[in-house]
Amino acid sequence: MSPVTETSDHVDEAIAQVEEQLSVLFSRARLLFKENAARIHPELRPVGYKILSTIVRLGETNASVLADMLETDKAVVSRQVRMLEEADLVVSRSDAKDGRARVLSATPAAIERITAVRAEQQDRLRGLLRSRPEHEVRDFAAMLHLIAAD
Repeated sequence: MSPVTETSDHVDEAIAQVEEQLSVLFSRARLLFKENAARIHPELRPVGYKILSTIVRLGETNASVLADMLETDKAVVSRQVRMLEEADLVVSRSDAKDGRARVLSATPAAIERITAVRAEQQDRLRGLLRSRPEHEVRDFAAMLHLIAAD
């Protein structure tokens, strides 16, 4: 076996390991969204959690923006927003610029719950990454950026 083939085989093996770990990570992320949704409200689905956390992050938005940002069907967003309103997690009002549109914002209770869930997740991640040297954390961030930018 030539050095090029051997190196190529090692790279292919390493890439396969990355693919496997990404699959595990995405599965874990789906589970976390489900768990986080239940922590916010027992009937909240993961997509509702994503919608609510996006509303909290943006401050105010509308259903069309959410559907575009989350690459989700507008009907799904509308159903979830209705549920969030019924659970007193989101309020809507008429848009001053376009009376047909609704501006969505999170209630103080929703902001408090989302902030607590996020803080716990961030603390866990920081705890894991602080055990690594700075250059590894920066390399990891660069690799994630490379994957996300594709």
